[in-house]
Amino acid sequence: MKLLKVERLIKDFSIKLGFFGGKHVIRPINDVSFEIDEGETLGVVGESGCGKTTLGRTVIRLYEPSGGKIYFDGVEITNLKERQFRNFRRNMQIVFQDPFSSLNPRMTVYDTLARPLRIHKVVSKSEEKDLIVSTLESVGLKSEHLGRFPHEFSGGQRQRIAIARAIITKPKFIVLDEPTSALDVSVQAQIANLLKELKQKLKLTYLFISHDLSVIQFLSDKIAVMYLGQIVEMGTAETVIRETLHPYTKLLFSSIPVPDPEKRMKFSIDVSEVPSLANITKGCPFFDRCPSRMKECKEFRPKLVNVKEDHAVACFLYHNEIHQ
Repeated sequence: MKLLKVERLIKDFSIKLGFFGGKHVIRPINDVSFEIDEGETLGVVGESGCGKTTLGRTVIRLYEPSGGKIYFDGVEITNLKERQFRNFRRNMQIVFQDPFSSLNPRMTVYDTLARPLRIHKVVSKSEEKDLIVSTLESVGLKSEHLGRFPHEFSGGQRQRIAIARAIITKPKFIVLDEPTSALDVSVQAQIANLLKELKQKLKLTYLFISHDLSVIQFLSDKIAVMYLGQIVEMGTAETVIRETLHPYTKLLFSSIPVPDPEKRMKFSIDVSEVPSLANITKGCPFFDRCPSRMKECKEFRPKLVNVKEDHAVACFLYHNEIHQ
């Protein structure tokens, strides 16, 4: 069953160029479509600035979409008024990248976890503490931590509190916005294992955002590769990793450290800085950096088209459908 369906999603922001410059519209999410089945994890990967975080925040309407449609549990939620959307917020949660800035420094752990319960009226006052304690224990912390403040915890412990806050309302869907990237390597593995365990135990569905391919591979059932606001390749995790098609995906995978440098994927490419979202051309967004670019790539944007049942790519090397 499809839990989340996104159709041609667009998100625009207005920015000011320079001190005397006028306003300019940038589009970090440009015509993005995908589906996530119930109980599935879609991993979204790409370089910094490609629009991953904006995508995660837009699908749960922390940012209002500028175009397209979002369906959650069979209901279109794109333009629901806040009062109508409140019922869906309980089922759509997010874990942010930096647990220190995402937790209120003036609130104890108890107050942090109690707040969503009270907002969404999940349990009665008499049941509140029991649920808070059991949720805290499910992420590896103890009841003795309830009266402490965020600064009294390590980075990994703070992220466990943030995860507890996300799951305490018993949601169906969670956006994980680089939840391990601000942590030490050893702690990253612990948090990744915790997220996998909670997914199975609580029957959760994840949109997992990361630039770390090893974590994406560990947690994801499907992978979507983003570049400058667009999905350029998508499919099952195994297919995308083993049968990489898009030149940008090949670039990402060639950057993974390997024990034997001789076995590293050879890939000749312009590794210059990622172009700005304010200067995107009308053609393929990867045109300037692609070693396989063709004439039509400069003029037209390729569609994301299935090359097989579980594998789609937006590249004229594999199809000639044009998306203007």
